[in-house]
Amino acid sequence: MPFRSDDLVDDIMRTAPHTIRVFLAFRLACVGCPIATFHTVEDACREHGIDRDKFLAALCDCVPA
Repeated sequence: MPFRSDDLVDDIMRTAPHTIRVFLAFRLACVGCPIATFHTVEDACREHGIDRDKFLAALCDCVPA
């Protein structure tokens, strides 16, 4: 699995910009948020009431083959 729950949100979006659409689809307002540099996927999902496993699966599904 290329992404983990302890990965920083900002790191994911910077290294894999194609994942931004997944953040937006889950209504996570992480794009441009200054806290994204400190929040892990776990933190963001907890704060926004998102199922972490579903979110991680969607992130992994968007990785080009």
